[in-house]
Amino acid sequence: MRSLLSSLCLFLWVGCASYPAKNGFEPRTESSQELQNPYFSNPEKDYVYKAKIDAFNKSFGGIFIVKKLGPDHHRIAFTTEIGNTIFDFTFKENDFVVNRILKELDKKVLINILKRDFKALIQEQSQVKNQFSLDGDTVLQSDILSKKHYFYYKRGQLNRIARVDRNQKKVEFFFSNIDDQFAKEIEIAHYNFKLHITLKSFK
Repeated sequence: MRSLLSSLCLFLWVGCASYPAKNGFEPRTESSQELQNPYFSNPEKDYVYKAKIDAFNKSFGGIFIVKKLGPDHHRIAFTTEIGNTIFDFTFKENDFVVNRILKELDKKVLINILKRDFKALIQEQSQVKNQFSLDGDTVLQSDILSKKHYFYYKRGQLNRIARVDRNQKKVEFFFSNIDDQFAKEIEIAHYNFKLHITLKSFK
C-alpha cells in the first residue's frame, strides 16, 4: 500500500509540475531582456518556401511566402504552385486580418490556431518573463497572445519554440539549416490538433 501511495504521489507531482521543472530547466537570475527572433525580420527579403500543410486529414502543397512590410507588419500567403490562394493573412501590430482563405480551411478554430502559430513565427521581439539554462543552452519564456512560449537558443541561435498550456507542450516550432539569420527549414508540429506544417526554402 505504501508503495502504491508513493507511486501515486509521484505521478501526481509529475502531472502537476511546471513545464520548466518537468524538463529540467535551471532558473537564471539575470536582469530581464527582450528575446530576439530574426528569421522574418528583413523587409528587403522575400521569404519563400515550398510548403506542405496537413490539416483535417487533408494535405495541401504549395508556396508559402512571408513579407515584412514595416515595423510589426507582415503579410503571409500560401498559394498553390499555379498561383491559386489557399490563405492570405495580414499581421499589423495587434491586428490580424484574413484577406482570403480557401473554403475548406475557413473554420474558426483552424484560423485561430494559424493566427497563433504565425504570430509566434514572425514576432521579432518579446518581453522575457523568465530565463533558464538547459544543458548549457539558454531558454527564455515569453507570452504571445496570452500563451506561454519557451524559446530555445543553442550557442545564441534560436532553434526551437515550444507553446505550452497547462504545463503541457502543445506545439513546437523547429528551425534548421540556418544561414545568416535565415532558417531554410521550419517545422511546426501540433500535439493535440491534427495540424502539421513543413517549410523548405527554395534558395
